[in-house]
Amino acid sequence: MMQMTDTVKQLLIINIIFYIGAHLTAPMSYDLFAMHFPLSNDFQWWQPLTHMFMHAQMPNLMHIVFNMFGLVMFGSALEHFWGSKKFIFFYISCGLGAALIHTGMQYYEFQKILELAADLQLSNDTIRQIVNVTFQDGNVYSGEKFAENIQPILEPLGKWNQLNETNFRALFDASIIAQSSAVGASGALYGILVAFAFMFPNAELMLLFIPIPIKAKYFVPVLVLGDLIMGVTGSSVFGGGGIAHFAHVGGALTGFLMMWYWKKNQFNKNRWN
Repeated sequence: MMQMTDTVKQLLIINIIFYIGAHLTAPMSYDLFAMHFPLSNDFQWWQPLTHMFMHAQMPNLMHIVFNMFGLVMFGSALEHFWGSKKFIFFYISCGLGAALIHTGMQYYEFQKILELAADLQLSNDTIRQIVNVTFQDGNVYSGEKFAENIQPILEPLGKWNQLNETNFRALFDASIIAQSSAVGASGALYGILVAFAFMFPNAELMLLFIPIPIKAKYFVPVLVLGDLIMGVTGSSVFGGGGIAHFAHVGGALTGFLMMWYWKKNQFNKNRWN
């Protein structure tokens, strides 16, 4: 196993500090640093960067453990050959690419759902008000609370009595998207995996639950394709939701484009020290 490199070690420490700090200050830290939908009142310009240092809240340890394990295992090899500056530039770029693709797909889905409420002819300001109302009952989104809180918004506009089951459901589902958030280094890690496969295509990797060695040039594309399929179909091999599959795909795509460009220009032979 390759010795942990300096930048990887620093990233590991920063992620652990964020994780502990988030536990002590939650939910404040998640409101500030998680990646929120642009129409959310909690959205801030720095979140595309900070979200990659946040992880699922305690007692969920597996999210940060898997991401940091991957960072140490694959990131150290890349930093060893690239140098620290080139590695951190690549890592941050993949994390930002993940945030961009994830948000873009969210916005596409948001707009498609809102088309079902087009008959209400709501202004952008009204839509923003609606998607920011509080309607959670514990960890569950409540239709009753949603109706209670959007009534004062729609009634003065004469739209409350125009609500039917279809456009109410559209507003409800769009609001769930608008109030979702994303955290984790997974997008940046997927970029790292793609770069590793570029540089060490014949290195043998294996999943914990599939103990069969597979060459990186086959393993990584299959992993990314799986996320793409699950993102499109809305399914997950782990059951339930909550996994930002398009963030994974976005990080991988960013990593692929950067590696392709660097290789084409022989840039991958240069270190940044």
